[in-house]
Amino acid sequence: MNIVCLDLEGVLVPEIWIAFAKDVGIDEFRRTTRDEPDYDKLMRFRIELLEEHRLKLHDIQKTIENIPPLDGALEFANAVREKTQLLILSDTYEEFAKPLMAKLNYPTLFCNNLIAADDGSIIGYKLRQKDGKRRAVAALKSLNVRVFAAGDSFNDLTMIREADAGCLFRAPASIREQEAKNGVPCVDAYEELLERISVFL
Repeated sequence: MNIVCLDLEGVLVPEIWIAFAKDVGIDEFRRTTRDEPDYDKLMRFRIELLEEHRLKLHDIQKTIENIPPLDGALEFANAVREKTQLLILSDTYEEFAKPLMAKLNYPTLFCNNLIAADDGSIIGYKLRQKDGKRRAVAALKSLNVRVFAAGDSFNDLTMIREADAGCLFRAPASIREQEAKNGVPCVDAYEELLERISVFL
């Protein structure tokens, strides 16, 4: 049996925090896992910034309601699901992702959860598990499932390396150049990614 594991933001939908930064006019929110490899450090920064500007969960959810899939993403995801199983492994949150899953015809999603106060202030987050993307791939392999993985950021590298095959997708130059030396290829079009998946299958 085969399965394709994909990151969500930057692969199938735009980066939520970048869209939010644009909506609220605060550039500091544009920082993502493409810029900061330490996820805990990044989230603590975001939570402090939300508190500073008195922004709450519903403010981010309003942005998410208007985020469409990336051009061609729905067609790509449908094409993958016609060929094999598709699993989204994301460091986003269930509280963010539900409307996005509807726009992608409800693929299976493994992600994290936010901790919010009664007034909607985001006060923390709960990881499904540490290094969850890699560990999910390892668990699938333990069931004798062959895994192809793709993502665009620092936090996707361990799952790509753990998978039987995989690649980066539309990764920034700093990541793709570094990982090319480590034998991790990068593609920039859904057609190329689908071709690599087809060869793997």
